[in-house]
Amino acid sequence: MTRNSYVFCFLACALAGLGGCSSEPSAKPAAPPPDKIQGKALVLLNETTALDAALNAGGPSVYLLDGLNRYRLFFNKSFQVEAGQQYSAEGVYAQKAIDAIGDPDGGKKGYPLESSCGRVVRMAWPGLAFDVTDSYSSSLRAKVNRFPARPVFLVTRIEPMSGKEKKDDDAGEKKAPEVSVAPDKQRALLVEGPTTLAAPLWEPAGGTARCKVVIDEGGKIAELNSGAQFCEAVPWSQFRYQPTVKGGHPVRVSTEVEVRFEPHK
Repeated sequence: MTRNSYVFCFLACALAGLGGCSSEPSAKPAAPPPDKIQGKALVLLNETTALDAALNAGGPSVYLLDGLNRYRLFFNKSFQVEAGQQYSAEGVYAQKAIDAIGDPDGGKKGYPLESSCGRVVRMAWPGLAFDVTDSYSSSLRAKVNRFPARPVFLVTRIEPMSGKEKKDDDAGEKKAPEVSVAPDKQRALLVEGPTTLAAPLWEPAGGTARCKVVIDEGGKIAELNSGAQFCEAVPWSQFRYQPTVKGGHPVRVSTEVEVRFEPHK
């Protein structure tokens, strides 16, 4: 009996040594770093609805424009945003966080799940009262459910960008001439870009999107002229085409791009 007890104690000590000498509880895993976006502010005074007001501290509708991305900003605390000013914001990209959480039912119970929205709100704004969190979660779920591919950004920190940080604004520059090119002809000029994607959680059956775009002189997607949710879910920054030249000069191209979303298996 004594020998068995000795062996047991020895094994217990050895295992304890492998796990570390301290008896303190292990530290909580580090919180994921905040998402960061930059862009020019767009303030729409006449667009704000009761649903929006429930998420933006009662202020007007605010967007941050970054290329083809149009982030809808929501604030836990009131913040004065000046239209046309460029800002740098940190926070939680709601749809990105919701998709990272995942859905074991593959969207069969609706997208997004109420529990996922609650986690995202607590991730962005911890320490809120339960009823406030529930209210924000319900508003977020309704907003994302209606426009699942349009980015919603829960702001934790925002500040105007300095002169050195500001992105070049080429809105005032003269644009090159624009020509129309048939989709099949333009497809032959594709250098890179994911024309087949996995279906998103909000539309697990997938489908085919035919998106009207404008390609700039360098072969990159400059404008998206389709409001379909599938088209807004395409990572257009990853597309690149051989530049189109007319009369010895590069031109912009108006065309249609077909992207296939493969259904979940």
